[in-house]
Amino acid sequence: MVVRDGGDAHRLGAGIDVELQIVGSLLRAIAEEMGAVLVRSAFSANIKERRDCSTALFDAHGRMIAQAEHIPVHLGAMPDAVAAVMRHEPARDDVWILNDPYTGGTHLPDITLVSRTEVGFAVTRAHHADVGGAEPGSMPADSSTLDEEGVVIPPTRLDDKALDALVAQMRNPEERRGDLRAQLAAHGLAERRVGELCGRRGPDRVIAAMDELFAYSERRMRAGIAVLPDGRYEAEDVLEAQAEDLELRVAVTIEGDAIDVDFAGTASQHDGNLNCPLAVARSACYFVVRALVDPDLPASGGAFAPVSVRAPEGCLVNARPPAAVAAGNVETSSRIVDVVMRAFGRAIDVPAQGQGTMNNVTLGNERFTYYETIGGGQGACPDADGPSGVHVAMSNTLSTPVEALELQYPLRVERYGLRLGSGGAGRRRGGDGVVRELRVLEPCRLSIISERRRHTPQGERGGEPGAVGRNLLNGEPLPGKVTLDLAAGDVITIETPGGGGFGR
Repeated sequence: MVVRDGGDAHRLGAGIDVELQIVGSLLRAIAEEMGAVLVRSAFSANIKERRDCSTALFDAHGRMIAQAEHIPVHLGAMPDAVAAVMRHEPARDDVWILNDPYTGGTHLPDITLVSRTEVGFAVTRAHHADVGGAEPGSMPADSSTLDEEGVVIPPTRLDDKALDALVAQMRNPEERRGDLRAQLAAHGLAERRVGELCGRRGPDRVIAAMDELFAYSERRMRAGIAVLPDGRYEAEDVLEAQAEDLELRVAVTIEGDAIDVDFAGTASQHDGNLNCPLAVARSACYFVVRALVDPDLPASGGAFAPVSVRAPEGCLVNARPPAAVAAGNVETSSRIVDVVMRAFGRAIDVPAQGQGTMNNVTLGNERFTYYETIGGGQGACPDADGPSGVHVAMSNTLSTPVEALELQYPLRVERYGLRLGSGGAGRRRGGDGVVRELRVLEPCRLSIISERRRHTPQGERGGEPGAVGRNLLNGEPLPGKVTLDLAAGDVITIETPGGGGFGR
């Protein structure tokens, strides 16, 4: 078998498949170990407990070769971040930092570091508990421009001076510094492990194996797409902006071994923060295709080469700067999954809609900042009930343990359990949402960004919809998106949506 790096051919000789599997497993193990170092070294609960972070290895051409199984929404944007850094011709010992959504980021709290390895690049991305801006936690519900959401970092070489300047603009600067140093520790490990691998196997063989791994993923994905029925399949859904519903339209075209996803007809970007850059839309589409076509395929850029994603410039899913994007990365990405999945449902069986929201809750003041997403009910499948109270799809994070939350923050968990009966009925029942009730123990600010408070998650093939979610302050209803002051003793209750049922 011949594998290629650029235009040069390398013969790995007998045992190519065995060696390819070994090198591929080693590269994935390095990405996973990077994630373990980041999680175990981090200061904030958002990274060390919820694991809201991703790690990956890229080749010298900027192609993603191996990503740890962390956050799907980071999939499509990480290559853009590497490409943005590559334009600056980074030196071998440099580490670069960015969070600008319009140059490879997602939303501002997701800070990305990029560094060189012997045969390519290492990348980490982590959601930081605060990056400055108008509101503690940097996830305001009512922002209208990017600057209101925090510090915007274009691709910048990270040294001690730059690190000091950045954290000085953020709340809890020492915690921010600690989390960034945890990311740097992951990069140091990546450089060592890749160097050790090259020392054992030789850099040429590692480069050749990376090239073949990329090609192998593409071949597997094309083979899976080829068995799907050709055709053009359309769907629509809405996002719940504060004043109105915003329409998402998609047309999925399956032709041979390729898929085209076109968002023509989607609403224009708006004055709030449900906008997202095209890289986030790509991530959501890649997640759906991988989940439906070959869910066991390791995360690699080659798997997404057969998938093209298009959207009119200036629309909700391909926004122009300086549009605000805090909710786009979390809520619009979730709705993109719903609408693209529904389009595929015109051709093949797909699960019913899940909760379709991350139920973002941010609490903080000048002393502390806390952010979490809350799981909910997921849609039923043709052969199984939907799971209850889980984080899936574009989130894939964990819940913050009650003990860790109460130990680190002036918060008390009054209730945390399943919202029984919220899943939709059907031949297979949708999963139930959860109830999360928090009492704040000192004055602070609250921001909630949530969806599916007006429109239910829909069932499939005659299944009933799941229940909509609810937000409450001291028992009184709150809007789906809100920022306000809390007094000590106030109780916030989040009731997350249930999943849709499948079949009559």
